[in-house]
Amino acid sequence: MNHNASLSGPPRRTRRSVLLSLAILGMASAVFAVRGPLLMSAPRCMAGRWHGCLDTFNGVVLMTLVALPLAVSAAWALAHRRRAAGVASAWPMSLAEVGMVHGTVPFVWMTMMPGGGAGVVPARVSLVPLRDLVTMGPLGIVGNLLVFASLGFFAPMRFAAPASAPRILALGAGCSVLVETAQYVLQLDRVSSVDDVLVNAVGAVLAGLASRRWWRTRTAHTPAISCAA
Repeated sequence: MNHNASLSGPPRRTRRSVLLSLAILGMASAVFAVRGPLLMSAPRCMAGRWHGCLDTFNGVVLMTLVALPLAVSAAWALAHRRRAAGVASAWPMSLAEVGMVHGTVPFVWMTMMPGGGAGVVPARVSLVPLRDLVTMGPLGIVGNLLVFASLGFFAPMRFAAPASAPRILALGAGCSVLVETAQYVLQLDRVSSVDDVLVNAVGAVLAGLASRRWWRTRTAHTPAISCAA
């Protein structure tokens, strides 16, 4: 049995190395693909200017990438504090908490950016399913899938309550409804669409299924999550 275990060790480490390499390659490729727009917004962001940085999609994406080392440091500090207190699974808990915030807040910020007619153009609502989906385009669909993807990926790893596909779907849909309602109430010159809710929820549940191997065997009971967590 020890011989078999020793044989299974290297292949497992090899798979992890390959997956990590692919993840790094994918991130590097994504950054290379959007390097032009990001570099255009870099001078204003680095100068601390609101206009041209945090009020643009490119600027928000750039600042999200810049803040990644800070997020990793925050996760390390939380994990170190928990390990010192004798908390089990300190690293998974800390990574999940920081990942939910760092991966969700920028997308919600972008969806709440006002349009050119904010405060002037009447609020618009689209309640017919799949009508707006055909006009989103591939980029719009991918963007909507990513809005609550981090929440769907990390929430069931940190909390026991959403640790099932239907609950992750409900979590993504509920948070998306709150965002769409805020867009309507604040008159941000954006269409509050039921298709946005559907795609956001699907993105959350797909990400949750991707992390299922880490949360499906959870037995510990932890506090329930809310959209404000």
